[in-house]
Amino acid sequence: MRRLAARGAAGDAREVAAPGADIWDCARGWSPSSSRLTDLCALWQPGVFLPSADGSRASAGVGKSRPNEAEKLSTVWKAHIERHKASGARGLGSGEQGLVLRMARQQAPPWVHIALILFLLSLGGAIEIPMDPSIQNELTQPPTITKQSVKDHIVDPRDNILIECEAKGNPAPSFHWTRNSRFFNIAKDPRVSMRRRSGTLVIDFRSGGRPEEYEGEYQCFARNKFGTALSNRIRLQVSKSPLWPKENLDPVVVQEGAPLTLQCNPPPGLPSPVIFWMSSSMEPITQDKRVSQGHNGDLYFSNVMLQDMQTDYSCNARFHFTHTIQQKNPFTLKVLTNNPYNDSSLRNHPDIYSARGVAERTPSFMYPQGTSSSQMVLRGMDLLLECIASGVPTPDIAWYKKGGDLPSNKAKFENFNKALRITNVSEEDSGEYFCLASNKMGSIRHTISVRVKAAPYWLDEPKNLILAPGEDGRLVCRANGNPKPTVQWMVNGEPLQSAPPNPNREVAGDTIIFRDTQISSRAVYQCNTSNEHGYLLANAFVSVLDVPPRMLSARNQLIRVILYNRTRLDCPFFGSPIPTLRWFKNGQGSNLDGGNYHVYENGSLEIKMIRKEDQGIYTCVATNILGKAENQVRLEVKDPTRIYRMPEDQVAKRGTTVQLECRVKHDPSLKLTVSWLKDDEPLYIGNRMKKEDDSLTIFGVAERDQGSYTCMASTELDQDLAKAYLTVLGRPDRPRDLELTDLAERSVRLTWIPGDDNNSPITDYVVQFEEDQFQPGVWHDHSRFPGSVNSAVLHLSPYVNYQFRVIAVNEVGSSHPSLPSERYRTSGAPPESNPSDVKGEGTRKNNMEITWTPMNATSAFGPNLRYIVKWRRRETRETWNNVTVWGSRYVVGQTPVYVPYEIRVQAENDFGKGPEPDTIIGYSGEDYPRAAPTEVKIRVLNSTAISLQWNRVYSDTVQGQLREYRAYYWRESSLLKNLWVSQKRQQASFPGDRPRGVVARLFPYSNYKLEMVVVNGRGDGPRSETKEFTTPEGVPSAPRRFRVRQPNLETINLEWDHPEHPNGILIGYILRYVPFNGTKLGKQMVENFSPNQTKFSVQRADPVSRYRFSLSARTQVGSGEAATEESPAPPNEAYTNNQADIATQGWFIGLMCAIALLVLILLIVCFIKRSRGGKYPVREKKDVPLGPEDPKEEDGSFDYSDEDNKPLQGSQTSLDGTIKQQESDDSLVDYGEGGEGQFNEDGSFIGQYTVKKDKEETEGNESSEATSPVNAIYSLA
Repeated sequence: MRRLAARGAAGDAREVAAPGADIWDCARGWSPSSSRLTDLCALWQPGVFLPSADGSRASAGVGKSRPNEAEKLSTVWKAHIERHKASGARGLGSGEQGLVLRMARQQAPPWVHIALILFLLSLGGAIEIPMDPSIQNELTQPPTITKQSVKDHIVDPRDNILIECEAKGNPAPSFHWTRNSRFFNIAKDPRVSMRRRSGTLVIDFRSGGRPEEYEGEYQCFARNKFGTALSNRIRLQVSKSPLWPKENLDPVVVQEGAPLTLQCNPPPGLPSPVIFWMSSSMEPITQDKRVSQGHNGDLYFSNVMLQDMQTDYSCNARFHFTHTIQQKNPFTLKVLTNNPYNDSSLRNHPDIYSARGVAERTPSFMYPQGTSSSQMVLRGMDLLLECIASGVPTPDIAWYKKGGDLPSNKAKFENFNKALRITNVSEEDSGEYFCLASNKMGSIRHTISVRVKAAPYWLDEPKNLILAPGEDGRLVCRANGNPKPTVQWMVNGEPLQSAPPNPNREVAGDTIIFRDTQISSRAVYQCNTSNEHGYLLANAFVSVLDVPPRMLSARNQLIRVILYNRTRLDCPFFGSPIPTLRWFKNGQGSNLDGGNYHVYENGSLEIKMIRKEDQGIYTCVATNILGKAENQVRLEVKDPTRIYRMPEDQVAKRGTTVQLECRVKHDPSLKLTVSWLKDDEPLYIGNRMKKEDDSLTIFGVAERDQGSYTCMASTELDQDLAKAYLTVLGRPDRPRDLELTDLAERSVRLTWIPGDDNNSPITDYVVQFEEDQFQPGVWHDHSRFPGSVNSAVLHLSPYVNYQFRVIAVNEVGSSHPSLPSERYRTSGAPPESNPSDVKGEGTRKNNMEITWTPMNATSAFGPNLRYIVKWRRRETRETWNNVTVWGSRYVVGQTPVYVPYEIRVQAENDFGKGPEPDTIIGYSGEDYPRAAPTEVKIRVLNSTAISLQWNRVYSDTVQGQLREYRAYYWRESSLLKNLWVSQKRQQASFPGDRPRGVVARLFPYSNYKLEMVVVNGRGDGPRSETKEFTTPEGVPSAPRRFRVRQPNLETINLEWDHPEHPNGILIGYILRYVPFNGTKLGKQMVENFSPNQTKFSVQRADPVSRYRFSLSARTQVGSGEAATEESPAPPNEAYTNNQADIATQGWFIGLMCAIALLVLILLIVCFIKRSRGGKYPVREKKDVPLGPEDPKEEDGSFDYSDEDNKPLQGSQTSLDGTIKQQESDDSLVDYGEGGEGQFNEDGSFIGQYTVKKDKEETEGNESSEATSPVNAIYSLA
């Protein structure tokens, strides 16, 4: 028989495998490279016969259970294989199948041939139609229902009725309907119409009519010439929302604590309404485990309380389609009670019932009644079990299942545990459930027996069957239910029993078997399976196709693959009968299969490992009895993409720069893209990051940069990944959850939870404190602890309202401070110390200011901190003066001038005084000194320094602390005439009580005046007698603006100005100079000049050496500071030699004059010719066509301006005598042919004028020597 399994799904390479550990190639079908014969695997299971991996042997299962029969069957199959190979057939025809069956009957018992029949029929799979629209539109197809209304179709009476029915088929199907199993004539009812190209019914009530008249059971029929498909039987019902019957309800009287049920009894609607309870003022009724609504809509009170009388109760029904709410007349409650006072304070009483005098009682069930009940539910629906109990106090409800646990994944409790809902019920959910109601008075149980039934559900729904002529197949319709459903077959909407007989069709219960189908066998079959709870209807058509092979993919595809990869070349095809497929490479005749190649059932060719030699053109050819089709695929092999230098794991401190390398090698014909991922998400490259082709740089690394970085190098064919982890060492996170424990008078234990160390271990913890009395809001360091602790005992000072925080420190830095702890105030005590830095100093001549550094919060030890200040004159034994001060200073007035005092400052608070303070010596204020130094004597040491000597003043005239003796001096004049000098006063200080000193840094050869004073803390005393002195001559300063110039190669000119400070009478200048060449020095030469000379010229001994000059001025004392300079570097040596050797020769000068005259004659001739002709016709002599930008006349002549006749304007002479061509366009060379123009002996220009060169060409030749006549002249030199 021919294999009928459809192939051609692009890209899928599937192999059918039978169950079993070692039978992976069972039922693989017809091999494209062999005789396409299916191997049998014999694996016997009850009712199933499956193929095995090897046709030459039976499976182990058969060998054990039926050894003789299996051996006979294997013999039959071997004989058939030999016959098939001898005949060269492509498959088994119907006659061959019969042969196999006859051989099996002759040699095997009946069970074997039944199994063989089932196996052969299992090979008759349906052909799958490709999704290609062009194929689907061409193939004929029986009708298929694609859309229909639900079986129970409830409609809104206010809208038009729509009953859907849509189907597809080729040709397009026509539609008709039945109503209540009778033909429904649409044409006779003007309200009914059918949509175009559809079977959907539309019933229009805009012109009147009652929708209820159209209620009934409808069924749609879709028909074309190949069969008829049926819809479900659609039951049409019109939604109903009837009114609530009018009734007068008497007040409901009930005793407090008794149970109560308020019945709703809503009117029957379609569908059933949604019930909820409200008051007549539309306030919702509060529900809890005492008061709740049951599933039937009634309102249940487990026990009535007095507050239930405060409102009325109305049942409301909301109808779905009409969106209306109907309200029942409200119930009014009257509660009889032994305690008529509704005290709201009792509502929260732990035992409200006894507080109100309500008797307690055991639970009893309000719903359902009795101790047991039963309930039936359909499979797949929700099971709702409900138990509502009364009792005082209100009972609690618990649910159990007998013999097992509740299904936790499907069970949930509702309505305050009064209802148990189990979703999607299955058969294992049947059994006995019980609810237990209990309070402190007792418990009661109700058992519910649950039975699960089932409407029909599919086990094997029939599928459309598409066969080739002569093929076999079958339709299977298997369903299950409770009770077991019955199966009825129909064909084209008619019972199969009444259909015309078909010898190729056989019905076997839930299966229809087709043998040797022909074109006339096309039809639509219906399977209807039903029981008392419902039905299922399925359509499945049988279509017979005869189609030549067709290729489904684009032609001549290009496939690019990576070297050494596994790849698959797809060749989707279609045909009926299913074609055979073969692959060829580069037009060669051998079929590709085996070895490195493998061909799949769907036509795909797999190459297990791609090599360079696999590149080429592959051709797939599909063939059946109706023809053949082929397609080509071109395969290109590319080198893989590889990261050969991968990023490495790094550890970096916050704020540093990190670079992650990623160097890639790839196929140059493919476009490479390198991207980065962070923590497997695309990385956003911000302004702190720089992505290059081979690296990623992160500047200023932050904590958020930590993570894994993946470099992804990809082309359109493959990719390679490399990952590295970046660890960022950051400052630690702040500590948290500070806690104070072990509270004592002078200590407390502080505990904290460390924050994240951010990859750098915490080395220290700094504990800081803040107090709210002296410096609120200012934090001070208290102590420091190692990073291994998180708890420490802190020593505290008295009377401080402490608040603490902790800072963590690691190598990177400090964390943010933790949140502050709670405050802790220590008890007070007298101060244990006194203020520091006590001083007594006068700010005026008659006072003394006593100052000290105030004590801080941790040394105050108590409230109202103050200071007791005591003072008395030293060594007078007078009584102590004292005063209490709250600040940090006190001024003692009316004191004598600069008298020593004994001073004490003692701290005191409300708890007592501090320890006895130390005595500090201070002084009252100073006054200006009364005397000046006497007998001031001056001795000149040299031209810039003098020695001073004086008599010291008496100590009682100082009137304070003697700081220094000070000399004031100034330059009165210079001994040089007409020299301006600055008379600014200067001073020299001599600290301490001394009688002599030295004044330095004076100007020589000048007249000075000097005065001396005594200085104390108040200021200067009176000045001494003015003394005059004169400094002798000194050496002058360096000459100013020393300049060295070289106007030519023979001479060096020197110029200078007189010294800024002559320091005496100049008698001349000394010039020292020495030639040098590199490190080689020549003989030093010395020149002396008069004082008025400021210029000098040096004749060079050779043109190569440089000179180093040193110039100084002189007085009678000697030479002063020298100014030094060097001569400039000489030009190129070759240039110098040429100038020395050639330029001075007479013959060279004559030659240059002759050439210059020749050039002048040439220029005159050019100007004369231009003034005569004006324009030169050159078009017929040009080598290249004119460009659109070239200036031209209509007759093809160029107009040369005066600017074009200045060949020497843009040239400059270099040191070696050559002339460099500039970027100017005004050179005659630009009009030469190829830049090689020359002059004849008579000065005429050789060559033809051509179009001017492009600027780029000119720029490209800037480095070469211009070929102008002047260049030719200089080249001779």
